[in-house]
Amino acid sequence: MLMSKQKQLFFQILTYVVLLGFSFYCLFPFLWMVVTALKPTDQIRTITPSFIVAHPTMEHFINVITQSKFLTYFRNSIFVSVVVTALSLMISIFAGYALSRFIRFRGVKLFSVAMLLSQMIPGVLLLIPLYLTMKDLGLINTYTSLILAYTTFTVPLCTFMMKGFFDSIPMDMEEAAEIDGCSRVSLIFRILLPVSLPSMIAAGMFAFLNSWNEFMFGFVFINDDEHRTLTPGIYLFKGLFQTDWGSLMASSVLSVLPVVLMFVFMQRFLVEGMTAGSVKG
Repeated sequence: MLMSKQKQLFFQILTYVVLLGFSFYCLFPFLWMVVTALKPTDQIRTITPSFIVAHPTMEHFINVITQSKFLTYFRNSIFVSVVVTALSLMISIFAGYALSRFIRFRGVKLFSVAMLLSQMIPGVLLLIPLYLTMKDLGLINTYTSLILAYTTFTVPLCTFMMKGFFDSIPMDMEEAAEIDGCSRVSLIFRILLPVSLPSMIAAGMFAFLNSWNEFMFGFVFINDDEHRTLTPGIYLFKGLFQTDWGSLMASSVLSVLPVVLMFVFMQRFLVEGMTAGSVKG
């Protein structure tokens, strides 16, 4: 049944209104965080909160950067997240390829089920065993403890993401490369990885965000400021009897900015990768 132009226009307007409403609902916490970071302390502690900033100030941002160890926490998070992302991609590429191409072997299916079951176990249940293990190995207050823990939790999903993309690549490409004398490892790096750029970006972003936003293991495994990551470091602005809301919001804004920039930057490469990964028939 065809609709009139008035009904089409009405539903189109209604769709945009609903989408704008959901967008504002999702962005409101971030906007309120930015507004609070720009407010003077007396306006933050007022009884009647307002979304309008009467006298914007950068005092809280300056306080976070100069009067705290925010830059140290930021550097530690960058280092841990980048290492975890690199290790997760390196392991998941080969594991995903093995699960995709050697599925007929008996141990491969068992390994796949084991990884799937590992994703059903909450991380909090493994906190005490992992802490005791790290303590026995002498890894408490080290980057290695966080890297091992984060990589353990990110590899299974990254592996399944890479496996799904490898499944979509026809075997004809590999057979043609093998006829030309290409080895198995060379085939992965020269043939499969260039066309699997979208999946690699998605898996890398998942691994990076999982490491960047993680709080529990970073709070328990690290007790000194020299190795503390960003998320547990921001929590220190919340005192026992008083909370510095201005500095807390300013540090939260600064910690979100790299993630936002990464999404904006990676979005362009994600589209380019999807175009470059298409196979001409």
